[in-house]
Amino acid sequence: MADAYIYDTVRTPRGKGKKDGKLHEITPIQLATQVLEAIRDRNGIDTADVDDVILGCVAPVGEQGSDIARVAVLNADYAESTAGVQINRFCASGLEATNMAVAKVMAGEAMFAIGGGVESMSRVPMGSDGGAWAMDPAVAFKTYFAPQGIGADLIATKYGFSRNDVDAYAMESQKRAAQAWKEGRFARSIMPVRDVIGEVVLDHDEHMRPGTDMQSLGSLSPAFSAMGEQMPGFDAIALMRYPEVEKIDHVHHGGNSSGIVDGAAGVLVGSKEMGEKYGLKPRARIRAMGSVGSEPMIMLTGPEFVANKILKRAGMTADDIDLFELNEAFASVVLRYMQALKIDHSKINVNGGAIAMGHPLGATGAMILGTVLDELERTGKGTALVNLCVGAGMGTGTIIERL
Repeated sequence: MADAYIYDTVRTPRGKGKKDGKLHEITPIQLATQVLEAIRDRNGIDTADVDDVILGCVAPVGEQGSDIARVAVLNADYAESTAGVQINRFCASGLEATNMAVAKVMAGEAMFAIGGGVESMSRVPMGSDGGAWAMDPAVAFKTYFAPQGIGADLIATKYGFSRNDVDAYAMESQKRAAQAWKEGRFARSIMPVRDVIGEVVLDHDEHMRPGTDMQSLGSLSPAFSAMGEQMPGFDAIALMRYPEVEKIDHVHHGGNSSGIVDGAAGVLVGSKEMGEKYGLKPRARIRAMGSVGSEPMIMLTGPEFVANKILKRAGMTADDIDLFELNEAFASVVLRYMQALKIDHSKINVNGGAIAMGHPLGATGAMILGTVLDELERTGKGTALVNLCVGAGMGTGTIIERL
């Protein structure tokens, strides 16, 4: 298998995923189009050399429906020969799309490929695509289905994380994100989003609340207690699957969970030969990547298992990784990951995460890959492991080595 290299990463700012969010007026196809245009223009590539564009999208209906990747390719005036495909691995879609682009390069199927994702959560609400997992009673019963928030609270209860623990983590995420923006740490990858007349609509992550403190977080009521406790409630389903837990402690709320936002991202990967053709210096090499399934009721513990899988595949241990980037779906997810892999907080999500900046479902994986690569370059460190938990019980991860 040939090596695959990362040549560029681009992302939009994250706009609040509500009707008053700055990106609400920008359609999903425009978000994806502007990312593809930026990758082409920043690197001066002939798009006839881009074999495929793979974009994650978790609610591929309505404006995000059909095959948004191929339509974005055409809308961005790429060569007609450039293919495009939309994929869905729930919250890990953007990283899975990038891993698929990498695999194509490694296999010799593509010389240049772009992975990434797009999600306009203000225009196409989460869950718009339905599905048997939650909607079909027989399937829901068989899999002990419960919403992700119940799983997050179950993780906190099962592994010993208190309300103070998850709130303290959330406050630190806000603090780190604010510091990163203040110091311009995202500048290399951020591209401003423009409207139809070329005016900048948004050039910064809109969801952040840098003034967050423990007092303001403490005033928020648990978000999932009602759906968990009201009969017939989801807590009962969770306790059937995890009878060793006496009672679920509901600790998560909007302040320590990922924000609903709009955004898009792309990662240009390619062979050594294609980089040389355009005089592009590779920024990183892919060391390992993969996905796993995990227990679907608790749902959000997959990252630790896929991390161990790809570390073994790379001949590495957690001690060999300089930086970890795990999507902050909920605070307990990251706390459990640190606990399981024995990771110090100083090595993970050092520039904040989705609790502060938001989680545009289909795009987040590609966004955080770019974030950690920028941080490796800023600090001169060598290796990073990128992870996301995934709906229905999965985990997806990638190890990169800075060049």
